[in-house]
Amino acid sequence: MSLSKKDEESGLSTYYNNKTTVIQEARVFNESPISPRKCRALLTRIVYLLYVGETFSTQEATNLFFGTTKLFQHKDSALRQMVYLAIKELATTAEDVIMVTSSIMKDMQPNSEVIYRPNAIRALCRIIDPSMAQGVERFFKAAIVDKNTSISSAALVSAYHLFPNAKDVVKRWVNEAQEAVSGKSSSSFFGGSNSGGGGYLGWGSSSNTASGYQPIPSTSYITQYHALGLLYLIRQQDRMAVTKMIQQLGGGKTGSGTVLKNPMALCMLIRYAAKVMEEDPNVQRPMLDLIEGWLRHKSDMVNLEAARVICEMRGVTAAQLTKPIAVLQLFLSSPKSSLRFAATRTLASLALTHPASVATCNVDLENLISDQNRSVATYAITTLLKTGNEASVDRLMKQISGFMSEISDEFKVIIVDAIRSLCLKFPSKHASMLAFLSGVLRDEGGYDFKRAIVEAMFDMIKFIGDCKEQALSHLCEFIEDCEFTKLSVRILHLLGMEGPKSPQPTKYIRYIYNRVVLENATVRAAAVSSLAKFGLNAGDSKLAKSVNVLLNRCLDDVDDEVRDRAALYLKLYGEQSLAETYVKEESIYSLSALESKLVSYISDPDAAEQPFDVSSIPKISREQASKEAARPSTLDTIGAPSTSNAATPPPPTTAETQSTYLQQLAEVPEFASYGPVQNSSKPAQLTESETEYQVSCIKHIFKEHIVFQFNVSNTIPDTVLEQLAVLLQPQADSGLTEDFVIPVPSLGTSNSPAIVYVSYTRDDPEAYQTTSFSAVMKFISKEVDPSTGEPEEEGYEDEYALEDLELTAADYIVPTYVTFTSEWDRLRGGVSLTETFALPAMESLKAACDSIIEILNMQPLGGSEEPQSTSVHTLQLAGLVTGGGGKVLVRCRMTYSKAQGVTLELGVRAEKQEAANLVVSAIV
Repeated sequence: MSLSKKDEESGLSTYYNNKTTVIQEARVFNESPISPRKCRALLTRIVYLLYVGETFSTQEATNLFFGTTKLFQHKDSALRQMVYLAIKELATTAEDVIMVTSSIMKDMQPNSEVIYRPNAIRALCRIIDPSMAQGVERFFKAAIVDKNTSISSAALVSAYHLFPNAKDVVKRWVNEAQEAVSGKSSSSFFGGSNSGGGGYLGWGSSSNTASGYQPIPSTSYITQYHALGLLYLIRQQDRMAVTKMIQQLGGGKTGSGTVLKNPMALCMLIRYAAKVMEEDPNVQRPMLDLIEGWLRHKSDMVNLEAARVICEMRGVTAAQLTKPIAVLQLFLSSPKSSLRFAATRTLASLALTHPASVATCNVDLENLISDQNRSVATYAITTLLKTGNEASVDRLMKQISGFMSEISDEFKVIIVDAIRSLCLKFPSKHASMLAFLSGVLRDEGGYDFKRAIVEAMFDMIKFIGDCKEQALSHLCEFIEDCEFTKLSVRILHLLGMEGPKSPQPTKYIRYIYNRVVLENATVRAAAVSSLAKFGLNAGDSKLAKSVNVLLNRCLDDVDDEVRDRAALYLKLYGEQSLAETYVKEESIYSLSALESKLVSYISDPDAAEQPFDVSSIPKISREQASKEAARPSTLDTIGAPSTSNAATPPPPTTAETQSTYLQQLAEVPEFASYGPVQNSSKPAQLTESETEYQVSCIKHIFKEHIVFQFNVSNTIPDTVLEQLAVLLQPQADSGLTEDFVIPVPSLGTSNSPAIVYVSYTRDDPEAYQTTSFSAVMKFISKEVDPSTGEPEEEGYEDEYALEDLELTAADYIVPTYVTFTSEWDRLRGGVSLTETFALPAMESLKAACDSIIEILNMQPLGGSEEPQSTSVHTLQLAGLVTGGGGKVLVRCRMTYSKAQGVTLELGVRAEKQEAANLVVSAIV
């Protein structure tokens, strides 16, 4: 039923599709005789309301559901199909829906009209309870192997939806699914007769002689796609079965022997092969041969999928990329825009990691710059930016300027990020790229687009010194008319950091003070902070006096945050020591460590009696803090198509790791009296990665205890380890006494990894115990009964030797950032030790630096972890010793010669003697 535009404007459409109106009109289901046209229209409106997100109460849905079921008796085929669609959608909300099972089953009979059977199968899947799945098993088995494509597909898709709730039943349908995927349709599962009454229990094929229906042979073979999905769902936990299925259906190296004729099924098979290849490197070669065979398939879809999978393969080599790139190059000249888009998109992603391989397509890509489809042109030009040489930059920049106004913001971001990476690759071309960025910065665009440009300029300021002045000027002009508060604040912060270092800092003052006068409170507060840094950092007394006057004006601001910041910075003008701490200090507290310590302090009732000790919080440089807080570049998230590798989650941050440890320890009541954790070590692997049991250890240092946390994984699928414990044997005179072991009751592959805790008491809490432990894992090994999935009653005791565990000085030291020169001078009057060591095994100064940093777990300062000379170097380190050990600094003067290796002079300055002794003992 169509409505004119005038009717829609008058609100008739809103009334017509109103939930209340629909419920009132549901009485047409009770009319006699039934009007098929009215009922179809009403059912269409019900389904439409559900589609747009309208919700019906349980009572309303139940009334509509059972009103709809009264239409089962009508012979109108279109109405019956609409009835099935409506009850399928209402079944999730209505009550007592199981009552219509018999009516639906009636339409599933092989002697019923074929047109109803697919609808009935789909509806039954939503209606039945999981416990009833076994009762309808024979219906589904017969339908899966039916000659009629629509019936078979409906049964396969319904089985797919039933699987999560009725795994055991659906797993028994694997033979029928295999038959469907092979295209060997039989007349029936229950009998070979074509008549409606033949076969076992009268179950024959779907052909209905009485109705005169003859099945039409399928040309799409869509059943294979659905059957393959179900087969994989059933076998996905068995990697060997999946591998065997792929090899059976793959059709050999050329792919010509495959029984799969549906392109979507082949694409799905290629994705399964890629997943197996990623999980098991041992089958990479045969899987890669199969995928390369599909590069020559007659279907473009299959060719593209195979090429894409090879291009996204982890660790792919240039030689392996030759064939897929040749296929993609052919598609670049295809008359179909969809093929050109897919090919350029894949090449754009590949160019991030293999620009030299993609460069062979540059001629074809240049022809696509003028493509009518701007999406294709965008990907073509960004790929060229990644693969082109320095000579082609200016020409490409001119071509980009021509169509920037014709593409969406999403593609503009892709181009800007490509330019961002290009300007770092060819710094000498920064002038043309900066001119382009400043031009598009003045154009209309959304937040993501403007943010991408600003971040590109930030990178240019950071890494290309020659363009700093010009880029800052462009950013100043941008904030004059910037509608995005976040961007204004970030730019003002950058101006405060970089502006005072410029030759003419005064030229930025006007732009910043304009923000104080014209902007909202958030931007005004950021402008005040930026302005103050010019006065405190520029080193020009005349400029400082002028800024002081401007800050005094800010004291009358209507916003308290702006006034408070102005008052703070005016206070700093009079006290240089405060200015050093709050403005000029290059280090800040590690937020992850600060959070961890504060959580421990708040959760410990006894700790509240003492003030919070901020001196125990390690510091990091501002550069480190910015790296930790940095989000991924938009080039990684928007510019490149998502790949299987990109889907890998990033490693957890230090804060997340420490928070996880604290949460795990808090769940163990035995540790409640131990107090806050002073330090947690990095995980130490005690087994090889390929072994059947994988064990790592984290050491948690408390004031009077040490807790060893063993994360244990069992990789043997048919074995369960019960009463699993780790036994430690320390060296004599270790200064540690074992308290208890908390074992794991049962460990299988499903609940791996599990945690075993071993607690020791420190005999002298003031001492720093260092020792080594021999470690053995003991358990009772039991086989799993494959029929029940439960472990057998009887097992045998076994033990597994682990690598020795070391408790070292590094476990008591937390890396921290300081300004080394000033802090080294400050500790001149404290504890000072100097020792000389010969390290003949070290092959270079770099190796010595890495080894010392790892042994001491201290923070390298001033880039000293990277030696600039091959013969002489000085490594500077800083750390905090737990348990009130205070700050400790280390200066390592090293020389290297091939004959003697590395000679090390270790200078240590600390606030306490114990801390200095701990550091020296670690090197001995």
